[in-house]
Amino acid sequence: LFAFITIGTNNIFKGGEFYDKILKPLSIVRVETKDRYIGYCKIDNLNLVKEGQSELIEFYLMRPFNLKTATNGNGTMIVFNAKNQEQVDEFYNIAINNGGSSEGCPGPRHGEHYYAYIRDLDNNKICVFCAD
Repeated sequence: LFAFITIGTNNIFKGGEFYDKILKPLSIVRVETKDRYIGYCKIDNLNLVKEGQSELIEFYLMRPFNLKTATNGNGTMIVFNAKNQEQVDEFYNIAINNGGSSEGCPGPRHGEHYYAYIRDLDNNKICVFCAD
């Protein structure tokens, strides 16, 4: 459905450190770093990613192209898949312990799935969930 997702940041260094930590439990790692952006992909695809070959990058953290302040969208949310509730909990705890803020503690929602919601360092709303 999507080729990739991007979200804005006003501090690529701090934002990259934050996402390196919170995405690790989901097996999503940094594979490309440039002055303006950082690209991430699933560890499963690492052996397929080569320098300068960004086809497998699915998530970008970037400074806005127009050089204006990055802002979050009202109603905009990025959702990552987790394998189990432990990964959801770990993601949430790492985010909160590294400057993120809570938008909803880990727990069951909608009668069947397990979710957690955070705001990143630039106030983007990020969710992680598992279907078990």
